Amino acid sequence: MNVLARVVGRAAAGVVALVLCDAPMRADASQADLDARIRSAFDSAYNLDHETALATARRAAIDAPDESRAHRTLAGILWLQALFHRGALTVDHYMGGLTRSTVTLPKPPAAIEQEFTASITRAIDLADARLDRAPRDPDALYDAGAAYGLRASWIASVEGNVRGAFRTARRAFLTQKQVLEVAPDRLGAGAVVGTYRYAIAGLGFAPRMFAYLVGFEGGKDEGIALLEAAAGPGSSSRHEARTALVLIYSREGRHEDAFALLTNMAAAFPGNRILVLERGAAAVRAGRAAEADAILSAGIAAFDSDPRRKLRGERALWFYRRGLARLALERPEAASADLETALASGPEEWIRGRIELGLGKVADLGGRRAEALERYTRARDIARATNDPAGLAEANRLIDTPFSVTSRRAGPGRTVQFSRRGHRNAWMLV
Repeated sequence: MNVLARVVGRAAAGVVALVLCDAPMRADASQADLDARIRSAFDSAYNLDHETALATARRAAIDAPDESRAHRTLAGILWLQALFHRGALTVDHYMGGLTRSTVTLPKPPAAIEQEFTASITRAIDLADARLDRAPRDPDALYDAGAAYGLRASWIASVEGNVRGAFRTARRAFLTQKQVLEVAPDRLGAGAVVGTYRYAIAGLGFAPRMFAYLVGFEGGKDEGIALLEAAAGPGSSSRHEARTALVLIYSREGRHEDAFALLTNMAAAFPGNRILVLERGAAAVRAGRAAEADAILSAGIAAFDSDPRRKLRGERALWFYRRGLARLALERPEAASADLETALASGPEEWIRGRIELGLGKVADLGGRRAEALERYTRARDIARATNDPAGLAEANRLIDTPFSVTSRRAGPGRTVQFSRRGHRNAWMLV
């Protein structure tokens, strides 16, 4: 049960903004106007225009006080604001599930938490009341499932209580599964169901069997297929489903697919510099080091001139990513300069450990094994303290065997593979 609760909670936490703004086209003019406001609010949020997003969502909730999705939209915008305040909006935070460094980030402002609680409570109450009146109505089912899913995401990602999200996440899954039974064309519901099916498929045998007993379903391929359908051009939740797929593709090693999705998303939301950061990171993972360098260099220039509020530790992330790209390009001096800048830019503690790994690799490439071992040991200690299992495993490997690099040319442009004892692309711990 504990393992299942953690995995379900992580699924709730790791899918940022999943299907929050999905809404069918309405024939009624007032309903269509509300749908337009909801989409406008999320467009602003995805372009990091927080003030406009909040103002639009609040106005929609005031003008449509009896519509669950209006209050859910406001709660969704507030959730994104809370994640931004905590600095937990990147793939890094969810690649290995919630690390201790994620769940101990500072709490959001009390005003955001209070407004979220009031909004999501109102959304759930309205959805449940409508569902009582029409138990098989797909809109009522969807509104309830989406509201419970959002509450589960808040509990897991903001409160850090992944076990506490279990019951609410189960309600969201079962309700959205029922949506698919009565209205298979509601692709947003498929995205929610697909996310949990993917998560459950990764469990061990015993917790997976328990998950089936309490109503969840597994199936990695089926889960990804549901998300890919929701990410199609005809789906109103395509951007949200693509966000989930970026994370899943990264977990699955499908880095070219993640890079392609992020390229499309960055073009759709040109005001969102976090998508540019993630696109650069995906390019590094995909072996597109030269492209990553160009993407991240342009992003750093834009970051420095952007007056808007920044993520916690964001500047360090930009230089850390470009440092990895330049390490892959066999530019150790430039990589070292970027990684040192990242180290001096206030990174989160577990990212500090990853930066130490990168600097250790630079030292190994320069034949400075004693310095490399000092860096790897420091990285290992940080990884233990922040519960970063991937960083810990990499540090232990590099302490055992020096880092080395082998270059090759493949297709248009230069790619670099680093290896140790057959561990291909061990450098790609990003």
